[in-house]
Amino acid sequence: MTSKEKKPSRQQVFTLLVEVGRKPGDGLPKGATGAALMCYASGVDEAEAVRETVAILKQADLAPLDVSGYGTLEERLAEGHDIAPEERALMARALEENSVIVAQMTPFFDKA
Repeated sequence: MTSKEKKPSRQQVFTLLVEVGRKPGDGLPKGATGAALMCYASGVDEAEAVRETVAILKQADLAPLDVSGYGTLEERLAEGHDIAPEERALMARALEENSVIVAQMTPFFDKA
């Protein structure tokens, strides 16, 4: 396929790890310095999934600092990731709803 040929536009689900900082009204636990959010986000490509995720987190009064992409379900399987049925169900839901799903939040605390 050459670069001039268009492949059909198809939504996919990307696994993203988003690091957030503190912001008034963010809902993070008292004393937390930030958090890591595991998200499943739909998009035609990873860049779109990242943009949508950051926009939604900002609307939720969170302060996204960094996003790491881990690819689609197929890419993760090809890399040998073990993906639990619950995780697959959340990915399917993100695709079906064309949405961003925050699957897990891990707050960060200073060790001092």
